[in-house]
Amino acid sequence: MNRRSFVTGALAAHLLATTALAQQPGQTPPPPPPPNLGADGAPFSRDALDEQARLLATKAFEPPRNLLPDGFADLPQDVFRSIKMRPDRSLWQGENRGFGIDLLPGGFIYRSPVAVGLVEDGKVRMLPNEPSWFDFGRAPQAPADKPFPFSGVSARAPIDRPEELREFALFQGATLFRALARGQIFGTSARGLAIDTGEPDGEEFPLFRNFWIERPGPVANSLVVYALLDSRRVTGSYRFTLRPGEITVVDVEFTLFPREELRHIGVAPMTSMFFFGPNDRVGVDDIRGQVHRADGLQIWNGAGEWVWRPLSNPADLQISVFVDKNPRGFGLLQRQRAFAAYNDLGRRYDRMPSVWVEPIGDWNDGQFQLTEIPSDADVNENIVVYWRPKEALKPGSRVSMAYRLHWCWTPPDRPGGATTVATVVGAAGGRRRRFVVDFAGDSVADPSRAGAIRPMVSTSVGAIRDVVGRPNPEIKGYRVTFDLDPGNEELCELRMVLETDGKPISETWLYRWTA
Repeated sequence: MNRRSFVTGALAAHLLATTALAQQPGQTPPPPPPPNLGADGAPFSRDALDEQARLLATKAFEPPRNLLPDGFADLPQDVFRSIKMRPDRSLWQGENRGFGIDLLPGGFIYRSPVAVGLVEDGKVRMLPNEPSWFDFGRAPQAPADKPFPFSGVSARAPIDRPEELREFALFQGATLFRALARGQIFGTSARGLAIDTGEPDGEEFPLFRNFWIERPGPVANSLVVYALLDSRRVTGSYRFTLRPGEITVVDVEFTLFPREELRHIGVAPMTSMFFFGPNDRVGVDDIRGQVHRADGLQIWNGAGEWVWRPLSNPADLQISVFVDKNPRGFGLLQRQRAFAAYNDLGRRYDRMPSVWVEPIGDWNDGQFQLTEIPSDADVNENIVVYWRPKEALKPGSRVSMAYRLHWCWTPPDRPGGATTVATVVGAAGGRRRRFVVDFAGDSVADPSRAGAIRPMVSTSVGAIRDVVGRPNPEIKGYRVTFDLDPGNEELCELRMVLETDGKPISETWLYRWTA
């Protein structure tokens, strides 16, 4: 196999073979075959990508081949990270297009090759899989006469300073992608699609087989990336429009073509890490006060209610569902922004982004699903959340959806009332647990009005004791303290909202306590 045959062949192998039929008088000629988007010079369009995904769905899934040179799949992480794209080969170097693109190498855990092409003047130019793109650092030099696979792409932009192109987004591994806003570092990840997360038979992990990147015009402020998704039971076409800045916005448009019925898919899935925080420090012996990339799930449901659900690191796998219709938004947020809360100069969790999903169009009936996985280390992404449509996807159907991702310090959509700024949990004697929840916002900022505020606290089982609400002058907010007496129960669902004159003045605080 030569260097270019891998790139062009990877896509061509998935297209249906087209047989020329003899034209009979009076018959309508068959439509022309779709362009091979893995070939140089092929005309590129969203319709052509859709058709490629549709045709791919009519064939059985073929697992990706491992094209890594010997030893590269076993590279230690630090050695793999020493492999860098050569600066002189960075795409659009010196062209003043507002963006730069770096190719990411295969190796370590990234063993599924991806093909990468550029779209220039409406036509495809495939990038050859060859080791000359990379400086291999501390890793072995890959053989020059064999293909060397890419594992993804990274995008750079002048997000912090006009004179510097800094990495702000990357696509690497399965369907994972990440972005950040001005002044931030990478944290929570997004995924193209989730399938059967938390199901007893195991999760199916789709992958992006191919990327095509549109060459932007001079001094552009947006970048368009296309991707072809493939998995055992579904294929899909994706279009990402990235706009970096104070809030980095990623518009996601996708169309799925199921090979088989899909009863459990996750739309706009996000993956993050929660190791411990002030609400969950049982058994923790650590110099850091908190360790997480996100501290809570925010939901703005179709009825207009704002919900805040603090995350936890449970002893056993926990799945929480929130039934809804036509949701207005949801996201994994990092609300704690004080460095002292984490005390970690290496990880800088205080600078990691919140990620907010804004649905586009009607998403109909479904539910949010939050999965919290037990973790004994801060390197495990143990939090997954997504929207799960109620209706199953039927084989042979075509399903299109769209949404907007905001990678930000604070989401552009936010509750009108008070929001939760801290949830602290500790022992209260016996099996009792004491909760301290702080709220901040204009509706609770005036201490002279605190007497009219009523904390409405409830639990699904067990009992709530000793509820006390008072002003918290340190944050110009309001503090609620109460005890949970679970009795003999192992799981309690807690709910609280602040009210004045019988009307809510805060978001709804939800919490799952487990023994």
